[in-house]
Amino acid sequence: MLESNCPNCNIGINWTSDFPERPFCSVRCKNNDFIGWANEEKTIAGNPSYEDIFSEDGA
Repeated sequence: MLESNCPNCNIGINWTSDFPERPFCSVRCKNNDFIGWANEEKTIAGNPSYEDIFSEDGA
C-alpha cells in the first residue's frame, strides 16, 4: 500500500487498488481539480505544439 497526499487538498491518503478516486482523497477534490483544468486555471508550462486558432490577437 502506498501513502501519498491528495494533489488538491494535501491530506494524507493510502492508495489501494479499490480506491476509485486515487490520487485524490474524495470525489469533491477530483471534481475541483477537473474544474481547475477546464477553466484553464491550471496549465502545463511550455510552448504550444499547435497554433491557437481562437486567439483574439489575429496572429
